[in-house]
Amino acid sequence: MLYYEFMQRSLIMGIMIGLIAPTIGYFLVLRRQAVIGDTLSHVALSGAAFGMLTNIYPVYTGIIFSIIAALGIEGLRKKYENYAELSLAIILSTGVGLASILISLGNTQGVLSYLFGSLALISNQDLILVIGIGIIIFTTIILFYRDLFYITFDEEGAHLAGISSKFLNHYFSILVALTVAISMRIVGVLLISSLMVLPVATSLLIANSFKSGLIYSNSFGIISVILGLILSFYFDLAPGGTIVLTALAILLLVIITGSIKNKIQKAN
Repeated sequence: MLYYEFMQRSLIMGIMIGLIAPTIGYFLVLRRQAVIGDTLSHVALSGAAFGMLTNIYPVYTGIIFSIIAALGIEGLRKKYENYAELSLAIILSTGVGLASILISLGNTQGVLSYLFGSLALISNQDLILVIGIGIIIFTTIILFYRDLFYITFDEEGAHLAGISSKFLNHYFSILVALTVAISMRIVGVLLISSLMVLPVATSLLIANSFKSGLIYSNSFGIISVILGLILSFYFDLAPGGTIVLTALAILLLVIITGSIKNKIQKAN
């Protein structure tokens, strides 16, 4: 499998995405904002379609559209403080509407590769972009780990403690947008939110601290990507689907194992 250059690129890129997506997803889930990834993915699709129509690299236009949408969500959240989920519905509707129009205009033959991911189309440009953004994301997590921790669990308290919650919320929203956009190539826009959530859901079942939960999320993310890519290569399947179903299988395995363990403990 690794004799092929495109698989070498796919594996490196997949491992990076397997680290990035669950890391961002971990904070989103704990902040009860798990569906943001799904919302931004639809906007990223419209960005990719726009790029195809205008002969601009689709990932770049996907990034731009996603960032605008992420900042829009933050702005609308302030407008609808008591109905925060409305901001997601508004942006999601906008993304779906734009995507449907842009795709119908034609010259979007490659849109399927952005819907479900594609191993063969991953380029060195994609790889460099993912590594660069990955460095930015992990540097941010390291530098602002304490602040992000406080904002995740008590945003008002963090603000009173002198932490710039507004700046961090906007900056983190941009990181979410970047994560969604760069994952289009290998996972696909329809499935990236699943990779951001499923490893986290698994980690929450076994983690006993915030830090261990983050580590478990990363571990399950990497395992899901590697096994998913292997299945995709040997069975000629869409990588996004195999990666997500692998993550789901791991989640079910942990649930079943935990249930059996609890029954044994009760029996004793």
